[in-house]
Amino acid sequence: MADWDERYSRGEHTINEPLPLLARVVETLAPGRALDVACGAGRHAIFLAERGWQVTAVDASRVGIELTKTRARERGVSVDARVADLERGEFVIEPESYDLICICHYLQRDLFPQIRAGVRVGGLVIASVHMVDGAPDAKPMNPAFLLHPGELRAEFRGWEMLHDDEGRESGHQRASAEIVARRIS
Repeated sequence: MADWDERYSRGEHTINEPLPLLARVVETLAPGRALDVACGAGRHAIFLAERGWQVTAVDASRVGIELTKTRARERGVSVDARVADLERGEFVIEPESYDLICICHYLQRDLFPQIRAGVRVGGLVIASVHMVDGAPDAKPMNPAFLLHPGELRAEFRGWEMLHDDEGRESGHQRASAEIVARRIS
């Protein structure tokens, strides 16, 4: 996690604006309980908290969590920000605990069962995850952290798909898979 601590300390990956998809969808929802998985510097957690959501934000980077806490205080909102390494199981997503779980540019395949179980019936998952796309201008990434076409959609088979897109995000070199999925049972 030292690598991410260093990146956040240098001011990398510390934008304030939420993912446009998340912003559009959240504006149509009544606030509830939300989980921001691998929250980084907290842009989504703070955005949700400003709209009345009770937010838990989790990341393995101590610097990222400190940024989240500082930014939340500066914006006058409360976020339950926790340092926890998801890959080591240091945070468990309790079943049927959240109305919304958001995942932005983070892929941990073995976490999908917990994410699916952690959403209450009628709740949503909003996800945007980078994909393998072979674009010549995309910076090299470990393929273990990149989705294959159709993979994100398949993780939420049986859910109501409110948004499902694979392609280039504005401002990103690499293609992403995006979904908004509602748990229906």
